[in-house]
This record gives sequence, C-alpha cells and structure tokens, in this order.
Amino acid sequence: MKNEGIIERSIQITISAALFLGAFFWVGGIWQIVLFIMAFAVGIFAIIGFCPLYALIGKGASCPIEKLTKGRIIFLFIYAFVLLAAGSYGSIFFTKKIFVEDFNAMNKDYKQTLFETGQEKRSQSKENYDKLVVSYAIFENKYLAYHPYSLRADASFNSDLKKIEGIILGAKDGVYNGDLKAMHLEFEKVRPITQDILKRNGFSMLAITLVDFHDSMEKVLDGANAKDAAKVIATYDEANAKLSAVEQEANDSEIQAIRKNLDEILQLAKDGKLDQLPAKAGELKSSFVKVYLVRG
Repeated sequence: MKNEGIIERSIQITISAALFLGAFFWVGGIWQIVLFIMAFAVGIFAIIGFCPLYALIGKGASCPIEKLTKGRIIFLFIYAFVLLAAGSYGSIFFTKKIFVEDFNAMNKDYKQTLFETGQEKRSQSKENYDKLVVSYAIFENKYLAYHPYSLRADASFNSDLKKIEGIILGAKDGVYNGDLKAMHLEFEKVRPITQDILKRNGFSMLAITLVDFHDSMEKVLDGANAKDAAKVIATYDEANAKLSAVEQEANDSEIQAIRKNLDEILQLAKDGKLDQLPAKAGELKSSFVKVYLVRG
C-alpha cells in the first residue's frame, strides 16, 4: 500500500544511492553485503512508494499520495542517475586520494628506515624500523581487507603486500644486531614492489609526490594566511624539498606556477610584506589544486 509522496521517494532514492556507493566503493567484507542489502531494500521502497516507518507509526505522507505522472517518474530516474554518476566519480577520486595518503604515511617511515640503515646508524635505524613495522601493519591490514576501486582488478596486490611484509619483518634481527648495510640493501627490495603496484594501477609517481607535497604546503599556507612571516620561513624548507620531488616527476608550466608562488610567499615573508601573504597563499593553493584535480 502506497503511503509516500514524491518528496519521500526522493529521500529514499538519495539514501539508497548513498548506501550503494558506500558498499561498492568504501567498504569490504560483511559491511559491504549489509550495505548492498539495505540499498536494495530502500530502493524497492522508493519504487513502490512505501515507507515501513510510516506504516509502523501510522503517519501519512507529507505530500498527497497521487499517482505518479510520467514526468515525475522520469525525474526520479534522472535524479537517481545523477546521484550515482556524481557519487561514483567522487568516490573513485577520494578513495584513490585516501590510498595515496595512507601509502605516503607508511612510506615516510620506510624511507627514513632506508636512509638510517644506509648511514649505518644503529639507534636511529632501530627507532625508525619499529615505526615502520607499526605503520606498515596498519596499512597492510586495511588494504588486505578492503580494495579501493582503483586497485580492485589487481590480482597480485595482496601477494605483493605479503612480500613487503616478509621483507620488513625478516629484517628485524639485522637491524637490531646485524649488518646495517646488508639490511639497507634488503629494504631496497621494497621499492620496486611498491612502484610496480602504483604503476600498474594507474597511480603516477607525480600523484604520490603531489600528495606528499600537499601537507607541507598547508603548513606554509597556514603561516601566510596568519601573516606570520616566521612560520612561513620555518616551514618553507620542508615544502621546498617536497616540491623538488614533484619537479623530478614533471616540471611543466603548471608545476612551475606552483614553484613560483611558493618562492614568492617566502620572499614576501622575508621582505616583511605581511599584508600580501594571504593573497599569494590563495594563488599557491589555486595553482596546486589546478594540477592535482587533473593529474593527481
């Protein structure tokens, strides 16, 4: 028995689309099954015009329950299509972005461990190795259980994660008591595995370096927007190093615009032109976003 108007049906379609997108793009395992079932159920209710809650509490629809016209049916189908299309695009983009951010967080500890073992610094190697073990376990556990859409077709992904785990855990005795140079060479075996994962799944190294630069850039932007010259100067070196990594991957006019804006913020801070810092921060942010949305 119908007890809904066009507004309630539109709300149910919105909920159904959100549940479907969540199941398809954002979760795995049992939660994926649960969300798919909920999305299907709510979608059926929207089609037949029935709300179980209304029936339970004896509440009528907020709109007259007239027969749906052909125009309203077309509107509901178009509305559902737009929700799913926009939601799919956004979900692919943001799940990919989150994966890159998670990778960079783990990779930071990996690179530091690689560096310290290469320098044969025992205490620093042990400290960073312990951090790497924890950060990699978090990364691995998350992505063994859940594959973002961009990695879903990669049949070798899980086995590659296990290979990396074996290399990291197998190096413990060497890092603590053995030959650090040998462990440095052992850790080097991780790099080609991760690079292959990223490349075969459409993650350019430019995208990785852009995300890595973003966090450092935000520190500079915070200082510039606060008109804090000292903070801009203090955070510039980190952002400069991260942008240099970006430039190694690509250095066209769009990347050069980011460089120009970053360096001009530093110069304004050094010259004490504090009032100009927020505007230049906006230019830096815009130049970064222009590159990241298309190529990140």
